[in-house]
Amino acid sequence: MPEGAISAKRRMHLMVFTETFDADVMWRFLDRFACYFDREVRLVVDGHSSHHAREGRAWHADHSNRIEPHFLPSYSPELQPDELVNADLKRSLPMSSRARDQAQLVVESRRFFHRRQRQPRIVRGYRRGPPVRYSLETEPLRF
Repeated sequence: MPEGAISAKRRMHLMVFTETFDADVMWRFLDRFACYFDREVRLVVDGHSSHHAREGRAWHADHSNRIEPHFLPSYSPELQPDELVNADLKRSLPMSSRARDQAQLVVESRRFFHRRQRQPRIVRGYRRGPPVRYSLETEPLRF
């Protein structure tokens, strides 16, 4: 599965992982992610339990000058540009080359995301739909 963020400048920051998404995966992604920026990043996050975990509060306390979280309302995937990325991934994998195992799925997912990272026009489209248009009006990264 992917974990990622889309910047206001149409850049995608991604990590493909194979384990269950939990606080450890979330904070591993954010540790990698925070290294790309020399300023504070405002990050929009959904209500997943990993975003509210005790470890997360400790991580945010240690990185409060780097990443500021902004939480979406509960049960609002339509406000999450990342959901459009996931839908695009599912549509883009051709039926004939569906992954037969987890390793192949990781390879195909990474190939898709590397291709999308070179297509800023498509990445920009993830933030243009009516429910997520708010993300164009402000500068935080979307998570």
